[in-house]
Amino acid sequence: MNKTHLGHTARKRFGQNFLNDPFVIDNIINAIGPTSDQALVEIGPGLGALTEPMCERVDALTVVELDRDLAKRLRHHPFHGKKLTVIEKDALSFDFAELARERGTPLRVFGNLPYNISTPLMFHLFAHKENIKDMHFMLQKEVVQRLAASPGSKQFGKLSVMAQYYCQVIPVLTVPPGAFIPPPKVESAVVKLVPHATPPVQVSKVATLEKVAAAAFNQRRKTIRNSLSAFADAETLESLGIKPTLRAENLSLSDFARIANSVKEEQ
Repeated sequence: MNKTHLGHTARKRFGQNFLNDPFVIDNIINAIGPTSDQALVEIGPGLGALTEPMCERVDALTVVELDRDLAKRLRHHPFHGKKLTVIEKDALSFDFAELARERGTPLRVFGNLPYNISTPLMFHLFAHKENIKDMHFMLQKEVVQRLAASPGSKQFGKLSVMAQYYCQVIPVLTVPPGAFIPPPKVESAVVKLVPHATPPVQVSKVATLEKVAAAAFNQRRKTIRNSLSAFADAETLESLGIKPTLRAENLSLSDFARIANSVKEEQ
């Protein structure tokens, strides 16, 4: 299939796959349930597959688009140009907190995220969670499964631990490859992420939680006595009520939090 769509060629370096299925698009917009009094922000609007139906329902929409050609097209959109505020920047370094202050209300963020930046972008947004009401993202189905995974499953990993620390994770719908031009080689899915008003566990330093989870899952076949030896010895784990013979995927978010809180500051 030709990768040109509406005169624009999908760029591999931007991970561009354009959503093209009206039924899927309608389901996504319905899942978001936008209203005009909300601060709606779309990341990576591309050719406007979600942008246009969103503009049909609301009075204003902010879009963050890195691709210069696509940003220009959106600014000159024949029907919705006046409703759009186009920010031509990299979402990975964009200050979402500043935008929330300008809008005077927490942001509702959504987008069909390029696969190559989806995880770092979510972590960038987690850092701004006080300024975000919710997020709806189209991601690889495998990433959504990892975000939502429970302890004991093969998909459970560092991404599960950290995403669930920051947000409630709600899978919304699965999207087949045929809904895109060009069709990706994998299935996609939409997920809703709602930042917790209060974290589900108390953590002294979030950076330590992230380090502990990373160390545990980097050697996920090993028992935590070995994979977490730099953070806690077997005796410490026992004192926390955690068996040293367990593997990373058997620990819960609260287990990881207890281990992280036991780590001395110099680490």
